[in-house]
Amino acid sequence: MKVLLTAINSKFVHSNLAVRYLKAFTEDMDYECKIREFSINDRDEKILEEIIKEKADVIAFSTYIWNIEVVKRLSNLIKLVDENIKIVYGGPEVSYDSLNILKELPGDYVIQGEGEKTYREFIEYLLGSRDVRDIRGLYFKENGEVISNGNRPLMNMEEIVFPYKEDENLDNKIVYYEASRGCPFNCKYCLSSTTHGVRFLNVERVKKELQYFIDKKVRLVKFVDRTFNCNFKFSMAIWEFLINAETNTQFHFEISADILKPQELELLRKAPKDRFQFEVGVQTTNDDVLNRINRFVNFSDIKEKVVELLEIKNIKQHLDLIAGLPGEDITSFKKSFNDVYSIGPEEIQLGFLKLLRGSSMREEAEEYGMKYSPYPPYEILQTKDVSYDELLVLKKVESMVDKYYNSQKFNNIIKFLINSFDTPYDFYLELGNYFDKKGYFDRNIGNSEYYKVFLDFNMDITKLDSEVLRDIIKYDYLMFNKRRGMPEFLGKGLEKCQESKIKDLLRDEYSFREHYIESFIININDFVKDNYVNKEKVYFLCSYDGDMEDITSKVQGI
Repeated sequence: MKVLLTAINSKFVHSNLAVRYLKAFTEDMDYECKIREFSINDRDEKILEEIIKEKADVIAFSTYIWNIEVVKRLSNLIKLVDENIKIVYGGPEVSYDSLNILKELPGDYVIQGEGEKTYREFIEYLLGSRDVRDIRGLYFKENGEVISNGNRPLMNMEEIVFPYKEDENLDNKIVYYEASRGCPFNCKYCLSSTTHGVRFLNVERVKKELQYFIDKKVRLVKFVDRTFNCNFKFSMAIWEFLINAETNTQFHFEISADILKPQELELLRKAPKDRFQFEVGVQTTNDDVLNRINRFVNFSDIKEKVVELLEIKNIKQHLDLIAGLPGEDITSFKKSFNDVYSIGPEEIQLGFLKLLRGSSMREEAEEYGMKYSPYPPYEILQTKDVSYDELLVLKKVESMVDKYYNSQKFNNIIKFLINSFDTPYDFYLELGNYFDKKGYFDRNIGNSEYYKVFLDFNMDITKLDSEVLRDIIKYDYLMFNKRRGMPEFLGKGLEKCQESKIKDLLRDEYSFREHYIESFIININDFVKDNYVNKEKVYFLCSYDGDMEDITSKVQGI
């Protein structure tokens, strides 16, 4: 008997943890098990072809809000090709209201909730050594009816088998890892609120498994733990281990900033730069709204710790906001955005409330006048506090923040322009409106066009000194792009004769196979450091690796 564990990931670079857990938990059993991973960007026909090629008796799908529609289509196609193939579903998108979901889907089984033990017993059933009615956590079809065997108790974390193998190729993959399950908090929009308590792996075991990723030279390990730092001793031990490790691997954690203790902050000061990435769920800075969603924390407490982390300057921080929360209107959200922006994290994610199956927020939708899409990802359409049109406005802001702020490639340009607006929100909204007016949301624009937009935006909207802006754009462009093929709108550069004189002067000191010369009409150093525009010509020696050295003092008089 052969089972194909199938993952339809949101991106090619992602790895699916769930299917690996299932295979690892049953690797001692007498059956053939294979994992195939695809992306939602792959064509249905191609995925179907690859699945059918495997000649599996059972196809098992890992389901989430981002892939359930693809899974539905593939299930129908599989049954059309061969109705004898059994299909089983697992994952968060089928674990709530499993009975009705299985009625809707063409498949045969649903594994509800935590899947390892249920899947193992399911394999025993397929091998003929267990009655299907004895498997808790399993839903199955019988004579057109869906039968439930009841819920399964949560398992001991130490029973989990490490899901990655020595010979597994993880090059260029974002690898997911889990050191704990559960969450101590009870946020109404989150599925983690449906179970209580947090279970942890043994610390020494976690260290050993993390060493596997280090030895593999994995680029990025993302912990899927809902609140990694909810156990002080645990987080301290793991962070200390990773800080002292000899590695270039980066580690991403979701944390609750407000509960960080002084000892943790002191330890984190020792972390090598870019070793850690922290994702901090702010959601809103309106304390009343926070209380409505069962987040009993004040924004001031979050801000205090986030600012302390920023001062360390070695940890990249990603702060989350959610639009459409109960009780938050557009004015309140604007304030939330400006509050978070004022902190200056490396990334700001402006997300939109999703009323997930099984979340208590969905049950309270009517109370708050919430209308949401009945189709995955069940995104909010309007509430009694914020209209559909207002949410569309926020989507423009979100798009501009994601492209321009989060990329960190336009920092100086933004710094120059943003002071022309009352608030950061107003700047990104006006920029989004400009994008919309020019039709840029409806077509793909090239890399250089994202820079040129600012020249046009300034001409129409901000009306600041265009030559100064051009210089600042050129600086940001050179920091992240190769000089060869520099767009014409950034100027022609030095006159040939002047360039030759400088090269002759510096030829004994620098190789011009590896460097080139750029000039600016403002002292770009002053602007970058102090946001001060000083009109004086400066010269830079730029390497093709992106390094820039001020050589103004060396070429005086040329």
